[in-house]
Amino acid sequence: MADLLDRTEVEEVFRILSEAMPGRTRTAKGPKGQPDAFRSCISCMLSAQSLDRNTATAARALFALATTPEAMLELADEDIAAAIKPCGLYNMKTRNIRAFCETLIAAHGGRVPETREGLMALPGIGRKCADIVLSFTFGADVIAVDTHVHRVCNRIGLAKAKTADVTASQLEARAPDWALRDGHFWLIQFGKRVCTSRAPKCEKCPVSRLCLWYARHGTREQGEAS
Repeated sequence: MADLLDRTEVEEVFRILSEAMPGRTRTAKGPKGQPDAFRSCISCMLSAQSLDRNTATAARALFALATTPEAMLELADEDIAAAIKPCGLYNMKTRNIRAFCETLIAAHGGRVPETREGLMALPGIGRKCADIVLSFTFGADVIAVDTHVHRVCNRIGLAKAKTADVTASQLEARAPDWALRDGHFWLIQFGKRVCTSRAPKCEKCPVSRLCLWYARHGTREQGEAS
C-alpha cells in the first residue's frame, strides 16, 4: 500500500474538507489571532504545551500590562511570569519573551518581519509560530502545522513525516494552491472534531474512503498516529 496519497487524491481531500469544515474566521484563529503581529507572536509563544483556554487567559493578563516590545521590556520578569502562569512553563516563556523583544527592537526597530526567515531568526519563534503569524496576521497563503494538523496529515496520507516541520514542508509542496489560505483551519477543525488523537470517528469521517490509515485499520481505536 502507498505511504502517500497522489496529487489528485490530495486535492480531493482538501475539496471535501473545504465543504465539511469551517474556514478562516476570528473564532477559528483562537487566542493566536491577535490584532497585531507582535501580540500574535507572543500568543503563539505562550501556546506551547498549553490548552487554548489557558493561552487565552495568559495572553489577556499579559497584554493588560504591555502591548509593545518596548513596554514589555519595562516589566519585571516576575510580573511577566505571574501574568502568564496559567499557560505553564512560565519561567522559560518569560525568558523567551524578553529575548524576543530585545532582538525585535535591536534587529528590526520593534517591527515584526513579514517573512518566514525573518520570523524564525527571532528567539522563541519556530516554523509553526512563524507560519501562524504569516497566515493569521499577514494573510499569507500558508498552512501552519500544529499537533492536530500534523496528526491528521500523516494519518490520511497528505504527508509522511516524523516532525511537524517536515509535514509543513511537504504540505507546502503537495497541497493545491487554492487550499493554502484556509487549509490550516479545515485541518485543525477536522482534527478536533473527527480525526481525534484517540478513538477517531472514522464512521463519521468524510474522507475515510481516501484515508490510508482507515484502509489499514478500519474503525479500530487508535492512539497517536504512527
